[in-house]
Amino acid sequence: MSQTKEKQTIIAAGCIIGLISAALVFLGNPSNMGFCIACFLRDTSGALGLHSAGVVQYIRPEIIGIVLGSLIAALGFKEFKGRGGSSPALRFVLGMFVMIGALMFLGCPLRMMIRIGGGDLNAIVGLVGFVVGIFIGTLFLKKGFTMKRAYNLGALEGSVMPAIVVALLILLIAAPSFIHFSTEGPGSKHAPIAVALIVGLIVGALAQRSRLCTVGGIRDAMMFKDFKLLYGFIAVIIAVIIGNLITGNFNLGFEGQPVAHTDGLWNALGMALVGWGSVLLGGCPLRQLILAGEGNGDSAVTVFGMIVGAAFAHNFGLAGAADSVAEDKVSPMVTEHIGIAPMEKAFPEVTPVASLTSSSRCSATGEARDKVLRDSVDRTLMRSFIFHFVMLLRRINRY
Repeated sequence: MSQTKEKQTIIAAGCIIGLISAALVFLGNPSNMGFCIACFLRDTSGALGLHSAGVVQYIRPEIIGIVLGSLIAALGFKEFKGRGGSSPALRFVLGMFVMIGALMFLGCPLRMMIRIGGGDLNAIVGLVGFVVGIFIGTLFLKKGFTMKRAYNLGALEGSVMPAIVVALLILLIAAPSFIHFSTEGPGSKHAPIAVALIVGLIVGALAQRSRLCTVGGIRDAMMFKDFKLLYGFIAVIIAVIIGNLITGNFNLGFEGQPVAHTDGLWNALGMALVGWGSVLLGGCPLRQLILAGEGNGDSAVTVFGMIVGAAFAHNFGLAGAADSVAEDKVSPMVTEHIGIAPMEKAFPEVTPVASLTSSSRCSATGEARDKVLRDSVDRTLMRSFIFHFVMLLRRINRY
């Protein structure tokens, strides 16, 4: 494929994916969440009972479609190849970290682009952190960091992820009692199953043929002055802006953005972690799904790590706390699980402050202060853990 045709394919894929993302919101997905690999894997993790956040539990057909779309495209162009064995344990752990970082921000790199396209300026802050994280990752690569080589392992190894998503599709349709489905909150908002599955197939095939990767575009521009993947990145944002303007979902600003928060430091740190981890892994969360569909067992291990990371983030309170949900109108119970609460619901006691006695007012204030302190400690510990993990990787890489 010529350079010009390759660039055109990437731009076309980005435009189609951007428009599809806007359309999925119109058809029922949460606002600014037409596509979000991290959010959808988190929802699927919850549906399987790996975390108990009842408002984010649903087997997302888009994930199933992406993997199967990649599989079909890879088989059609004779690119399906079972391979693996490239540092699987490290990939699993990095996959966890990428997911934790994404949920700190409340979205993967693809959703970051979609949020920018919806007018969410908090996502611009996330983009800054994302670029910084990618830059740090390129320094690791320049210093010789590598995941070692992968080995040909046959079609059976390559079929693991496609087989798993087919099983998920069966569970989604059959809806047995042991599978959890949200009745309110983001997990309850979704496009019709058939529509979501079909658009997932389209996105999977397009991403497989175009090699679209949200991390790869910035990484290649930094390291090789190669901008072709970056055109796809920009095309997604422009297409989402157009789609949101058409559907009336464009809302420029920091405040009142759906399933988002205004903690700039947490946004930047989360996406920095995503950018850094994705560079070391060789691709963003979307790219990992595509590679898993092509038969890459290492990417399948990374996806498993992301699913476990989603459960870890919610079970240990590391996911970002959204300031509001705008038109999504999530109930106050969301606060307990993913931190989504309008400001007037930040203090759950229904007794008006004016009617509180002095002692009860102090008690309510003390409880709120304790909660803020616990959240602050959790975040400080997480930042320290991430820092020391990065330092450990640097030391290991020297040997």
